[in-house]
Amino acid sequence: MKRGYLLDTNIIDYWFDRKCVHHARVVEHVNALPADSPLAVSAITLGEIEYGHRAESEGYYTRVQVEFNDFVKKQCAMILDIRKSTANDYGRLRALLLEKYGGRKEKRCRWPEQMIEPSTGLSLGIQENDLWIAAQALEHRLVLVTHDRMSRIHDVANDLAFEDWTQ
Repeated sequence: MKRGYLLDTNIIDYWFDRKCVHHARVVEHVNALPADSPLAVSAITLGEIEYGHRAESEGYYTRVQVEFNDFVKKQCAMILDIRKSTANDYGRLRALLLEKYGGRKEKRCRWPEQMIEPSTGLSLGIQENDLWIAAQALEHRLVLVTHDRMSRIHDVANDLAFEDWTQ
């Protein structure tokens, strides 16, 4: 079975941006992969990068966005959407994080509307988007390639493989 990879936002950015200090190392890792290794990117990652492009360009579509979109289409054959089945892994990861890092049980958020508060992500030590991306990696049995420190997910998700291609 071929090993597949889900590339997090920072890895895609480093691979695309030739001026980035990590660009050469990421390219080296990509070039060392077997030619048929599946590379995937999350729709969440694409949204994060689209936001970054638009924030920098004050909302206007730019040449860099066109080049980036072409790059992703060429390099990453699989674009992963959030599906109903993703919710199972997301819920399991979030519950494991809450159990380990949520503090005293009587102070934990139990209601869904409280679970989406930004402070909840801060108290669990992980950004919401990263948690969804990790859930997608689990769902599709892909190695999550990231430069983010997701040490808390490492602590609770023994079945999720991580790699950092900047090292």
